[in-house]
Amino acid sequence: MKRGVAIVLSRTAIVMRRLAAGGVVGTVLVTAPGAADAQASPPGVTYRAPSGATLKLILGDSTVGPTVSMGELTFPPNQDSGEHAHGSIEILYVLSGELEHTAGGVTTLLKPGMTGYVKPPGVIRHKTGAAGATVLVIWVPGEEANKITSRWKKEP
Repeated sequence: MKRGVAIVLSRTAIVMRRLAAGGVVGTVLVTAPGAADAQASPPGVTYRAPSGATLKLILGDSTVGPTVSMGELTFPPNQDSGEHAHGSIEILYVLSGELEHTAGGVTTLLKPGMTGYVKPPGVIRHKTGAAGATVLVIWVPGEEANKITSRWKKEP
């Protein structure tokens, strides 16, 4: 049995599949009919926040342009992001660990396979427990990734 989440962004669809057997997660980039040919993306650049969180930017300006950005965001154990807001829609899909996600004053404990989001100008807060968390993060429009990575250190 397969469970899945599909997010359609303009002419590009990002399909996230979680296979019930074994909990394997895969991400596929698919273009709609009439769109440019699908492209493989080279390994992303990784950035580190002062808090220790890391963002491996998978899709952004250099791949799909400013419409959308996608990355693998890893939160260290016992971290609290504090309340903050983004200028883009932020979508989080939990790959591992648990993430306490507060948006619009509502707190939800997100576990692997669960999705949380916030729309601007909504306020958001992320907290992790002892295991930390790794999420697939998507920003629409994608310039939010540039704002974040401009404050973080690029990893070698």
